[in-house]
Amino acid sequence: MANERMNLMNMAKLSIKGLIESALNLGRTLDSDYAPLQQFFVVMEHCLKHGLKAKKTFLGQNKSFWGPLELVEKLVPEAAEITASVKDLPGLKTPVGRGRAWLRLALMQKKLSEYMKALINKKELLSEFYEANALMMEEEGAIIAGLLVGLNVIDANFCMKGEDLDSQVGVIDFSMYLKDGNSSKGSEGDGQITAILDQKNYVEELNRHLNATVNNLQAKVDALEKSNTKLTEELAVANNRIITLQEEMERVKEESSYLLESSRKGPKQDRSAEGQALSEARKHLKEETQLRLDVEKELELQISMRQEMELAMKMLEKDVCEKQDALVSLRQQLDDLRALKHELAFKLQSSDLGVKQKSELNSRLEEKTNQMAATIRQLEQRLRQAERGRQSAELDNRLFKQDFGDKINSLQLEVEALTRQRTQLELELKQEKEKRSQNRSTPGKGAQKPEPHPDGKRRLQEENVKQKRLEESHRLLTHSADEWGQPELSEKPQVCQLCQHDVSLRKSMCTNCRGTFCNACMAEELPLPSSIKPERVCNPCHKQLMKQYSTSPS
Repeated sequence: MANERMNLMNMAKLSIKGLIESALNLGRTLDSDYAPLQQFFVVMEHCLKHGLKAKKTFLGQNKSFWGPLELVEKLVPEAAEITASVKDLPGLKTPVGRGRAWLRLALMQKKLSEYMKALINKKELLSEFYEANALMMEEEGAIIAGLLVGLNVIDANFCMKGEDLDSQVGVIDFSMYLKDGNSSKGSEGDGQITAILDQKNYVEELNRHLNATVNNLQAKVDALEKSNTKLTEELAVANNRIITLQEEMERVKEESSYLLESSRKGPKQDRSAEGQALSEARKHLKEETQLRLDVEKELELQISMRQEMELAMKMLEKDVCEKQDALVSLRQQLDDLRALKHELAFKLQSSDLGVKQKSELNSRLEEKTNQMAATIRQLEQRLRQAERGRQSAELDNRLFKQDFGDKINSLQLEVEALTRQRTQLELELKQEKEKRSQNRSTPGKGAQKPEPHPDGKRRLQEENVKQKRLEESHRLLTHSADEWGQPELSEKPQVCQLCQHDVSLRKSMCTNCRGTFCNACMAEELPLPSSIKPERVCNPCHKQLMKQYSTSPS
């Protein structure tokens, strides 16, 4: 009973909430064809029938919630109008139909919550109709009455005259309150599964209750069939007795007519005896007539009872059919719930698998991220080291330029002065050679070979040696400056890049590509854009520069 009360209260919450939301979204007056409203009345009917005491009648036990609803007019005078209107409706023949009509009229008045609260507060009056653990006698009834206050925002209009409220089947359609959870959130899915399991338990409990009711009705039908056969036998016996009484009555009439004729023909002395016999016959006739009337009344009573039994049998058959239809619909809803449960379980498994795959992917991505972060840190360290090396190289280059820049400039000036002096001396030597040749060609008196001036020749040789020394020192200084500017070249292997011979003792550097070559692979000289004088270059650079100079007009 506690489980039934909890399930009915949950169904009442769902139906009231769904009715209010759908009515507000619809935005118009509701009528009797609105499906959520019909389901609300079905749920209220089940709530009012829960724990209802059965009244014993001639046709059997009868459970009707019309009795408790009639008490409302005694508690709330405004409900007397509803009760009178329900009693005056011509199409209502059963107490169940009157109770359904009363609920609809109370909802139209927007006072259903007020009437239910007044009824629930009088537990001493409800104890006559309900059991002690019924929903109307416990806290769940007060909760449902409080929930009914929200229905005051709904406008409803029903036409009671043309509606058949006696023969409606009160079955709850659970498909209206079941929702497919495609949500991606696990908490909502667990809540829906829990709600579905609760509804499944309620449906199974209701199914067991209906099975017990059907079994009771089947037992009542068997008892009625037995009583019907017994009454049929008694009716046959009564008909046979009536036939015998009719035959005796005919015989008595014949005897009386015969006695009357004989009394008319016979002597007068026998009339007194015949009159006495006639009075006895009349008395016997009256008794037989009275007995016949009693038998006819009993026969009419038996016929009326038979008609009532047939009516009761028809109503029971109709009720059994309705219960069977309700069972079929409940089984179908149970199958739908099972299918929905399997579908939700499959979706839950698929979502768990997806979550597992995503977690594995996240772990792999985290590992790759950690590896990339470590690689980035290593690259940053290398970059800082390279930056420090570059800064130190720039500092060394700057210091070298500061130390040797002035010496290089002074040496270049001296080389230029010596070059000019050399050209001048070469010019003088040439002129001297021409004079000597002229002297040799013209013979003179006491001709003698003029000897060259020893001072000028010595002076010329000294100037040549000095110039060569300055050029060699200048070449060494420029070479060392290049090595200071590019310290990474010293780390290269000390072999020729073309012939791969060891050049550790006689290595040379190409001025263009800065490569290390032997003397045989650097036998050419060309002027470069960085210097006016011809510089030594390797054979590949010589070929490449010659092609560039031949193609470019400048």
